Amino acid sequence: MSILINNMKRHILYIQYTNPAGYPPLEHSSRILAERGWQILFLGTGAQGSHSLRFPAHPHRCVRQMPFQPAGWRQKLHYLRYCAWVLYWALRFKPQWIYASDPLSCLAALLLSRIPGMRVLYHEHDSPMDERFVSGFQRLVLWSRRKLAQQADLCVLPNELRAEHFSRNIGLVRPAITVWNCPRIEEVAPSRSELCDSTLQVLYHGSIVPLRLPEAVLAAVALLPERVRLRVIGYETIGSLGYVQALQARASSLGISERVEFLDAIPRSELMLKCRESDVGLALMPQTSDDTNLSAMVGASNKVFDYLASGLALLVTDLPPWRDAYIDPGYSLACNPADPKSIAQALHWLLDHPVERRAMGEQGRQRILSEWNYEAQFESIAVLMSA
Repeated sequence: MSILINNMKRHILYIQYTNPAGYPPLEHSSRILAERGWQILFLGTGAQGSHSLRFPAHPHRCVRQMPFQPAGWRQKLHYLRYCAWVLYWALRFKPQWIYASDPLSCLAALLLSRIPGMRVLYHEHDSPMDERFVSGFQRLVLWSRRKLAQQADLCVLPNELRAEHFSRNIGLVRPAITVWNCPRIEEVAPSRSELCDSTLQVLYHGSIVPLRLPEAVLAAVALLPERVRLRVIGYETIGSLGYVQALQARASSLGISERVEFLDAIPRSELMLKCRESDVGLALMPQTSDDTNLSAMVGASNKVFDYLASGLALLVTDLPPWRDAYIDPGYSLACNPADPKSIAQALHWLLDHPVERRAMGEQGRQRILSEWNYEAQFESIAVLMSA
């Protein structure tokens, strides 16, 4: 494989103890760097619920994955094997940069950081649990995360509040850099001016969990005319197994099974086409949460930017950061995600006002083209990595 034997090229080794294709920013950053002449090697694993996700082929990018291993004592051995596997490929591939992108990759990256000439970027997508509530193994993971972040040349997070919290708690000399999880420019859809106004196709994509797709959404659909339909694309997490079946049962009890469609996770290129078939995108967060991953999601939520890139109007939770970013600029309506009537009222307005709905989506689409795209967000990182 030429990508692995041409040592005259600039090399980047991406490592994550999960399926890298489940994280669009990894596809975006590796694509941008590959198009600037870098050779990219991903070392990942399979992941629960994301078996169908794959990066599109690129001549400068190679992806290798160990099989998925469910939780249990065998997973600990699997993890040690993964770390050894990463070390082997790092010695063979000889990268100038290690791009670690989840806490479980930090131990392997920390070992590699000891090798002269290997620089490290740590990109954290989801913040881990408080150390007080984790097992001994997870404390090892958090320790390696802290040590790696302190030694890393660059630390990247997808939200300003998370970046500030991370920098303060880790004790970074150089503050973490914020890069929002935006799509690439080439993923932006054409204008939606020719779409039919007779129906309202509502879309949710992502992890299918109660806090992000509450049953209240189904109850809201039941309150609306039959021409309002809901499509859900995604996967259950380990903590939400069986939730899709529960939602299907709820839709049946409400008499709306024919108006609600559930699809498994699909490759990103197909997902973006499904977005273009829709009219409204749901991005609902709980109104109160102690989880940083839920309370600091502006910029970190891929789905919001995917919807806007496709010209969809948004329906989001009425929270101050979301109001500032999406509601006040005119891209979104707000609702209470726990109240079916609140959700239904917003969706009914969007159904009855197709011209205004389309204008909301177009304004958001233009914002993606001008500012909220990964090329613009990642440029400073790409420059620093190339220096």
